Amino acid sequence: MRRRRYADRTEAGRVLAQQLGEYADRDDVVVIGLPRGGVPVAAEVAAALGAPLDVVVVRKLGLPRQPELAMGAITAVGSTVTVVRNDGVVRHARVSEEDFAAVLAAETAELRRREKLYRGDNPPVPVAGKVVIVVDDGLATGASMRAALAALRSQEPSRLVVAVPVGAADTCASLEADDVVCAWVPERFTAVGQAYADFGQTTDDEVRRHLDRAAGRP
Repeated sequence: MRRRRYADRTEAGRVLAQQLGEYADRDDVVVIGLPRGGVPVAAEVAAALGAPLDVVVVRKLGLPRQPELAMGAITAVGSTVTVVRNDGVVRHARVSEEDFAAVLAAETAELRRREKLYRGDNPPVPVAGKVVIVVDDGLATGASMRAALAALRSQEPSRLVVAVPVGAADTCASLEADDVVCAWVPERFTAVGQAYADFGQTTDDEVRRHLDRAAGRP
């Protein structure tokens, strides 16, 4: 069990890559980062494995009057938008279908805007028939990761692997993936940020720079 915090997401990615050595130097591996904080981690993993890097944008669906509380999440791969609902929260908060649809429409528009911002006119990296390693900077509830996995699964990869530097034990155990690699599972997990000395916010420009650098774009 790791006892020292990661200096930052870059160090976390390098440590995580050491546990993914079986996927190095293969032409059937793709690394996917969840923006924004998962992309710097994924960039280090992709560089170490010699694999292409891409993103899958995930947006939380917040309650209409309490947006910090998720009633679901959405993501997209290509033209297909995948919605993961938290029906328990929807029922408890008595969210109408009309209100849910309004939040969904707004977040879908923002999701597409961010995809354009990050990727420009470059197409997504193909994942059909590939081993897809999905990376985030940590797992707390796992809502974003579940949405990403659902969207990627519809593209028929040969294998889905979740890889994170830190995560809650119950969340890591509950994910429906072919493999889950969690480099550090703290005995007392409180938040992803507890694992980092520097957990500053990753900017959109940083995400774009990582993607451009990985693809050899100026």
